[in-house]
Amino acid sequence: MANIRVDIVSAEGEIFSGDAAMVFAPAKLGEIGIAPRHAPLLTDLKPGEVRVQSDEGTERLFYVTGGVLEVQPHLVTILADSALHAEQLDEDAALAAREAAREALEGRHGEIDLEQAQAELVEAEARYRAAQKLKGKR
Repeated sequence: MANIRVDIVSAEGEIFSGDAAMVFAPAKLGEIGIAPRHAPLLTDLKPGEVRVQSDEGTERLFYVTGGVLEVQPHLVTILADSALHAEQLDEDAALAAREAAREALEGRHGEIDLEQAQAELVEAEARYRAAQKLKGKR
């Protein structure tokens, strides 16, 4: 079976480098699936889960806070703002961040930057959903 090379990097360094049968990523306009020999593509990522599927059907899961996805026929590069391996997600911390972002949007903490508070809520929601989803797969 054909494979596609996948590199996931962030400011912290290389998160993953390896081959995959399929890659699923949270593009700005919705989840995208990438197979070997995919047409070239460049798109922004939103906070969410990246799934790297092997030939055997096993998946490696990662969480990104956003970034850029570049696809070439034999290479997928994810330049993430920040990225974590699935097992590094902390459900309790994600829940606390979500609640703090909701409180900020409700104006409980004085002056707020509405756009920043909304972005923080979106990121916290995505992190919490990913932690919830991965909870059953550990």
